[in-house]
Amino acid sequence: MKLATWDCEDWRVRAHCRDVDPGLFFPVGVTGEAEVQIRRAKRVCADCDVRLECLEFALRTNQEFGIWGGKDEEERRVIRRIRRLQRRAVSRAI
Repeated sequence: MKLATWDCEDWRVRAHCRDVDPGLFFPVGVTGEAEVQIRRAKRVCADCDVRLECLEFALRTNQEFGIWGGKDEEERRVIRRIRRLQRRAVSRAI
């Protein structure tokens, strides 16, 4: 997997969401209709060939909002937190 960056469009042209209304991936809120929208967006991501590249892009560029790589904002916060703890543990072990 290549590093996903803003200027690297290769992964984007293969994304399943390319032909979907971008608004689907940016629900307003997390309850009610937004829950339905989040599930729909994650279903688009579920079978996408570049899901991991998309997620990594969102993590590396600190995308705070929306569904990226099948993960919502809170799920990405958890991933960032875990990675921070892992980096600290490695730096302490050295």
